[in-house]
Amino acid sequence: MTGFSLIETLRYEPEHGFTRLPLHLARLTRSARHLGFAGAAAAEPALRQAVSGAQAPLRVRLTLDRDGSIEVTTAPLVPLAGNAVWRVRIASTRIDSNDRLLRLKTTRRSLYEAARSEFPTAEVDEVILLNEKGEVCEGTITSVFLDDGSGYLKTPPVACGLLAGVLRTELICQRRARVERLAPADLASGRLYLGNSLRGLIRAELTV
Repeated sequence: MTGFSLIETLRYEPEHGFTRLPLHLARLTRSARHLGFAGAAAAEPALRQAVSGAQAPLRVRLTLDRDGSIEVTTAPLVPLAGNAVWRVRIASTRIDSNDRLLRLKTTRRSLYEAARSEFPTAEVDEVILLNEKGEVCEGTITSVFLDDGSGYLKTPPVACGLLAGVLRTELICQRRARVERLAPADLASGRLYLGNSLRGLIRAELTV
């Protein structure tokens, strides 16, 4: 439970401000309280200072250390094309659904890096991980959503061993998504989407 920081990655646009800022701050605060990290209350002022005077969309990354130290970095955000379709593969690397730290967004990324390294960057845009039971969990940087014609998006439960993504939380609260366990075979039964708060929903297709 040491040697890592809490992390939030946000989208900033000058005309709209931070996307889903209250949800990001709420998740950071809950995680800090759970792990005994200090300083979460200073996150919002640090974020606003980092984007002061920005004239273009930014990817904003905030880390919070156990002692309350905060670092915020920014980079230009290049939007995806509206018709983008990501190529996706399923990794052989498995998530341990009993690892509760995976339910928090931290800089402990070795599991996801191992999954991503299974495939050449030129061949896939994202990789989906399963848990030890073979259940669909999440992508390396995204939540998984399936539109099977039921009228709402299906997304795996946190109990499978995955992060409660900010976009995922918003869609569930809006009743546009519901929690349901998914098997790999289910992903072929409808339209697959991946998403995060930075990029929104992205159409995806499994490749072999």
